[in-house]
Amino acid sequence: MSGRIAWITGGGSGIGRALALELANHGWRVAVTGRTRETLDEVAAAAPEGTVRAVPADVTDLAATREAVRKIESELGPIDLAVLNAGVFKPFEAENFDAEAVNATMAVNYTGAVHGIDAVLPGMRERRSGHIALVSSVAGYRGLPLGAPYSASKAALIALGESLKFDFDRLGIRTSVINPGFVKTPLTAKNKFPMPFLMEVDDAARAMRKGLEKGRFEIAFPRPLVYGLKFMRLLPYALYFPLMRKATGR
Repeated sequence: MSGRIAWITGGGSGIGRALALELANHGWRVAVTGRTRETLDEVAAAAPEGTVRAVPADVTDLAATREAVRKIESELGPIDLAVLNAGVFKPFEAENFDAEAVNATMAVNYTGAVHGIDAVLPGMRERRSGHIALVSSVAGYRGLPLGAPYSASKAALIALGESLKFDFDRLGIRTSVINPGFVKTPLTAKNKFPMPFLMEVDDAARAMRKGLEKGRFEIAFPRPLVYGLKFMRLLPYALYFPLMRKATGR
């Protein structure tokens, strides 16, 4: 993998930042995209010299996302790996239902990834090579309390990745869906409840890199939480809702 080009959206903080540094420390050249130039520059400064390039853009803007990819490929070379990671989260309660808040979450978490695919796919299709990874979440397995917009956006990403894999396989493009559990980041710092199996961000980045380099379709961690939630996904609603209420107090 040494010398290959990776592009990470939402690369200025949290999992995106940690993954950028993890890849850079393992021989990749990485372009990080986000809305804030200063945080992207800080990632570049923390990486081995010359391995990380800051390319600011708002992924909710399709034209800006396409231009970011054009800039990366003209300056660094063809993108081998696109990790579409940009995401937002706010605890959400139906008592204060707000369509604008739901749409804003979907615009970043889901539509932002769609824009990323649109931007990198023409080059990958022409080269018949490449790897597109969608950063979803274990919250996409089933609807969770306080997470209606977030769970919906992450479930949509899982379904998107599953559906696209059939065509991407024919095009020579690898597909991955990354489903982290709770990871210590600015995003999870908003949670006011105990987070089971909370992981350090560097451990999450390491798990992501290893899964990507092995070409896995689903990269999910930590295993105890993943297995538990996948079991919950199999339960009928008559069991799922009471168990989740008991577990969360909602």
